[in-house]
Amino acid sequence: MATTIPGTPSWLRETNDRTALSLLLEHGMLTRNRIGELSGLSKPTASQIASRLETAGLIEVVGEVSGGRGPNAVSYGVRSDRVLGVAVDIDESVIRSSLVDAHGAEHPVVEIAIGDADRRSAEADIRAAIQAACGASSADAAAVKIVCIGVQGSIDQRTDELSFIDTLPCWPRTGVRAELEAALGLSVYIENDVNLAALSERSEGAAVSSSSFALLWMGDGLGLAVDLGGVVHRGAAGGADEIGYLPVPKVATGIDPAATDLQDLIGGSAVIDIARRHGIEGTDAKSIADSMAGHPHRAAVLAELAPRIALGVVPILAILDPEVIVLGGPIGLAGGDALAELVRVEIERDHPWRPLITGSAVARHPVLRGAREMLMHRVREVLFTEISSLTGI
Repeated sequence: MATTIPGTPSWLRETNDRTALSLLLEHGMLTRNRIGELSGLSKPTASQIASRLETAGLIEVVGEVSGGRGPNAVSYGVRSDRVLGVAVDIDESVIRSSLVDAHGAEHPVVEIAIGDADRRSAEADIRAAIQAACGASSADAAAVKIVCIGVQGSIDQRTDELSFIDTLPCWPRTGVRAELEAALGLSVYIENDVNLAALSERSEGAAVSSSSFALLWMGDGLGLAVDLGGVVHRGAAGGADEIGYLPVPKVATGIDPAATDLQDLIGGSAVIDIARRHGIEGTDAKSIADSMAGHPHRAAVLAELAPRIALGVVPILAILDPEVIVLGGPIGLAGGDALAELVRVEIERDHPWRPLITGSAVARHPVLRGAREMLMHRVREVLFTEISSLTGI
């Protein structure tokens, strides 16, 4: 990559190109004149920039705008197929993936059922996810430069080590990111799935305008993501989200004498047992959540869950006191604001906190949508990096 010196013609050209690309990403379709108006550059300079970016394959003609008398003005947009990412969400039984472009456009979500564990590998799983996502969007897999993978566990970014995970029996526990990058020739990001779900709550969900929030994820397992001022707190080794290991207080004995940690108290097995006592059948948290919709005993299940969840929320309030608590995962979504209100009442009856508790507002694929949010910015970074190679154009 060529190095440019501030104040030189090549530096000025690169700066102008970056400005124009930023405007196109922000506003979408723009004419050369409009690029000049928004950037404050002259019409000849804006025209040169557009020509340079088009020749480099970073932008393309996407339409025409009528300007009254005379020929219509050509409008440009950033090429969505130049650099692509793939978002991946892996759980015990399914690999979900979806394409991500610089515009953050919606692309189909593809699901691949996980087969024989003995025949799997990290490379095979992610290759299959990339091919499926590209096939569903009729995209060229060669344009994929970045992958973001959501896993049900923790990743230590310093040591490239997976921990607190039992859903990837075929994956290495150390060096997994390095192994994938070497095998695939791509930039790979591995992230806890609940942390990614928190990104989606921040960008489009229940925490868009909050200064801080905590997402309590309730599915077969428990997870916690904490956003402080727009930054997800991961912890020194990436294990800040493993709230299921937190021991239950003595008061929980009256609710569930056998529970020793929060996973026992409000994890998938506990939810299944409560639901079945009220005639709601299911084999896991997701199927219980689906069966709960419209069921006549739904309110009774939520009432029984609320004091358990409150015991999990109190430590979060005591340590972090976030502005908002979001109840997510299959059970949080199924309970919605009704469950959130029951939990709030439980907490305010016995404790001094007055929290704002709400159900998740990202109903479908929150992990993938969080990965898409992260990848969109990464894809744009790659596009801006490519501008540095345009000094000879």
